[in-house]
Amino acid sequence: MKSVSVAVVEAARAGDPAAQDELVALHLPLVYNIVGRALNGHADVDDVVQETMLRVINGLDGLRDPASFRSWLVAITMNQIRSHCREDRLEAPVSGLQEVVGEVADPEADFVDLTIVRLGLQGQRREAAEATRWLDEGEQQVLSLWWLEAAGELQRAEVATALELTPQHTAVRIQRTKAQLDIARGVVQALAAHPRCPRLAEVVAHWDGVPSALWRKRIARHVRECGRCTGALSALVPAEGLLVGLGLVPVGAALLARWGGGAGLHAQSVAHTAPLGTPAASPAAHGSHAARPRGR
Repeated sequence: MKSVSVAVVEAARAGDPAAQDELVALHLPLVYNIVGRALNGHADVDDVVQETMLRVINGLDGLRDPASFRSWLVAITMNQIRSHCREDRLEAPVSGLQEVVGEVADPEADFVDLTIVRLGLQGQRREAAEATRWLDEGEQQVLSLWWLEAAGELQRAEVATALELTPQHTAVRIQRTKAQLDIARGVVQALAAHPRCPRLAEVVAHWDGVPSALWRKRIARHVRECGRCTGALSALVPAEGLLVGLGLVPVGAALLARWGGGAGLHAQSVAHTAPLGTPAASPAAHGSHAARPRGR
């Protein structure tokens, strides 16, 4: 887990361009991984990451305790994700084809595929990554933080702050999400079986092939009731054991190009973020941060 010194944060807060660039360079991968996994490969991942980093830099004078920078950063990131999800729900067609944010994905930026390819995942690590596609919006958000905690990139206190929950409630939410992830891992294994169970083939005959929480429930119900599918499942290694030391998915070239190693930060910051001091632009020291509506 990389850390930044209080001195660097204080210098960045005082307007030092080099310190601000250092904050961006050090924390862009962390923000990218949280957003990418929480939004499940949505086409707007890079935009949400960029907006988050701009808000962080422009909001530094609202950070009361420089030592809490990482916790504050992760909280702002989650608020940007929540804002994006709310906007997508308001704009999604009533037909229901895009009711789940994760279904509005960019095939070339699918975060699960990026995770598998860039980290070279195999076996149950690969299955765990694939299983994340089957989680619902709320589960994706919790999973995006817990995944990084299990990998050693976040601390539980930072996760709790980002979720705006007590440590006790955070533990409960994480346990529930892990349980759904394990169910989804079983679904991934059952669908990958060769030959596929004939009864399972009947269950998914009208499935469009897009993972969703609804189809997770339907397929998991069959797996629980089917002796053939249950017997064919491999024993699941605890997810924590799979994620330890896994590392971050490298930031894509397109997003890196936007920042130019931090050089483009100062030209963008004023233009893209609401003035400091307004309710929409003043982050709290440890939590809620109202997000500015994104331009469409």
